[in-house]
Amino acid sequence: MSDYLVIVESPAKAKTIERYLGKKYKVKASMGHIRDLPKSQMGVDTEDEYKPKYITIRGKGDVLKELRSAAKKAKKIYLAADPDREGEAIAWHLAHILNVDETSKCRVVFNEITKEAIKESFKNPRSIDTDLVDAQQARRILDRLVGYNISPLLWKKVKKGLSAGRVQSVAVKMIIDREKEIENFQPEEYWSIEGSFKKDDELFNGSFYGVDGKKQELKTEDDVKQILGKLDEKAFKIDKVNKRERKRNPSQPFTTSSLQQEAARKLNFRAKKTMMVAQQLYEGIDLGKKSGGITGLITYMRTDSTRISDTAKKEVKEYIEENYGEAYLGTSKPAKKKEGAQDAHEAIRPTSALRNPKSLKAILSRDQLRLYKLIWERFLASQMAPAVLDTMTVHMLNNKVEFRATGSKVKFKGFMKVYVEGTDDDKKEENKFLPDLHEGQTVMAEEIEPNQHFTQPPPRYTEARLVRTMEELGIGRPSTYAPTLDTIQRRGYVTIDNKRFIPTELGTIVLELVEEFFPEIIDVEFTVKMEGDLDAIEEGKTEWITIIDGFYKGFEKRLETAEKEMEKIEIRDEPAGIDCENCGHEMVYKMGRYGKFLACSNFPECRNTKPILKEIGVKCPKCKEGNVVERKSKKRRVFYGCDRFPECDFLSWDKPISRPCPKCDSLLVEKKSKKETQIQCTNCEYKESAQA
Repeated sequence: MSDYLVIVESPAKAKTIERYLGKKYKVKASMGHIRDLPKSQMGVDTEDEYKPKYITIRGKGDVLKELRSAAKKAKKIYLAADPDREGEAIAWHLAHILNVDETSKCRVVFNEITKEAIKESFKNPRSIDTDLVDAQQARRILDRLVGYNISPLLWKKVKKGLSAGRVQSVAVKMIIDREKEIENFQPEEYWSIEGSFKKDDELFNGSFYGVDGKKQELKTEDDVKQILGKLDEKAFKIDKVNKRERKRNPSQPFTTSSLQQEAARKLNFRAKKTMMVAQQLYEGIDLGKKSGGITGLITYMRTDSTRISDTAKKEVKEYIEENYGEAYLGTSKPAKKKEGAQDAHEAIRPTSALRNPKSLKAILSRDQLRLYKLIWERFLASQMAPAVLDTMTVHMLNNKVEFRATGSKVKFKGFMKVYVEGTDDDKKEENKFLPDLHEGQTVMAEEIEPNQHFTQPPPRYTEARLVRTMEELGIGRPSTYAPTLDTIQRRGYVTIDNKRFIPTELGTIVLELVEEFFPEIIDVEFTVKMEGDLDAIEEGKTEWITIIDGFYKGFEKRLETAEKEMEKIEIRDEPAGIDCENCGHEMVYKMGRYGKFLACSNFPECRNTKPILKEIGVKCPKCKEGNVVERKSKKRRVFYGCDRFPECDFLSWDKPISRPCPKCDSLLVEKKSKKETQIQCTNCEYKESAQA
């Protein structure tokens, strides 16, 4: 018999914690929630103070039986689910099922799964925080009231399988609004004048700034001609040289949102994948007996805080000083709490800065290593000294026409020796040198070239950009971003093309209906206020029933109106213009989880389906008969193959191009890297740069 029973959420975590606690402790996993609202019905009594009806989740009977059996044998039960609202609710449900007094010191929480953190948490158990439980319960009931009332209505009026929700509907609206901005965008013409200048034998670039010391915009070709007409020969006099030293500070350690954004930019991870891999790193990886066995490698990955513990700061500073030198040590500043942030946990960081990525290369999977490296480098850099850059701006005059040249070079790398934050527009940090220039000198213009431009519409949302915008607006919380993005894709409301969200016709129809009959559901201000109300419940400032009741009274009336007035919409399948090769009926376009596909209109009698193939204008190099088409693997990775498959099995991960190799007449393909795209031969060493 074990003296103590500890219940956590996952088996991986259970193994790790049991090893740390010793023989007196038996650690079991609840496999997430044990109880929840029923799937088959509303499960909320709107006539009796919104009382929830909880039932054992289907398939959890054996787990519950095992937990009850272990509980009977234990002298004391500790509930150690994750340290957030969801984890607190799991602990509360377990307490009710296993007859544990929720006011007793039965709850242990920890931000990292390390021996020290686990032992410390068991020295300081607490009672279950009912305010946290109420906040989770309020969100669950609120989402149930919205989803289980609007979704059946959409099923009846539009088609089966649809849903609406507070956060998901706002996310869809943001994507659709952006699409409208793009469609309505009117490009405006503007011009620039770029110059190539020479000082002795050194060339450098400069751009037109203005006339008589005043900045001037160039809107038309006539504006450009006027400026070029003012220039007197090619000699430019240097009027002023500004030199200054600029410091660049490192980024803060990761929050859930910033981790999802950076993993998308640098690792090409979807939000769902980022959280899945981070969960693995948090729960523990077997490092081998010599390295401590199963060990949690990062702190808890659902957080909106950039705060880190004093112990972690001390360890990382020792590592920086030993490996990079004292000059690279940053000054400790308390993390700023962002407005609206719960700040319940530390930032996402390695559980030990001494465990560098190289030491884990043989142990972690490729994805685990890449994400761990990103987290480790970001954390290390956050505690390092600022980078120091020397910047130089040169003002050049020719008959009062001013061109300016700017240059910078990294004087001291500081944190940039380890890590530089990515950007959505792929700008790269680089030195841009200028010659040694002084006031009064004359430089010669080698070339003055006018360029016509047009303003561009706002870009479609990537996952990273959408998560960032949702966070900035206060929509959702760290735990909601990944599931929200997954849901709107599974429902067919949006698709992803070239890593960017595009709304579907179905998504637009559903949003218009929700907007007409339930405007508060897609109102950003309402959603943000509701998140604030949930936070107020967590902080014990308000009662959850009051918040739910304030919402539901108005919602119920709108629901009655929608039932009567919402018209039935028939979504017709779009004809594809080809016949089914199995039965001869017309093929139509259907919307599935991964976007559009072709299906027979004679369904369910004929179940023929096929992917939509995108031709790239290249004949198959293997069979010489078929055409090369773009396909997608099960993991949604693009590859290229022959449209005569399976008769022809030509396959290429790199995009083939239409012309042959000039050296050996073999297939040329595009090879993409972060720095550039090259055209390479698949047979010989021939290479060339791809034209932008």
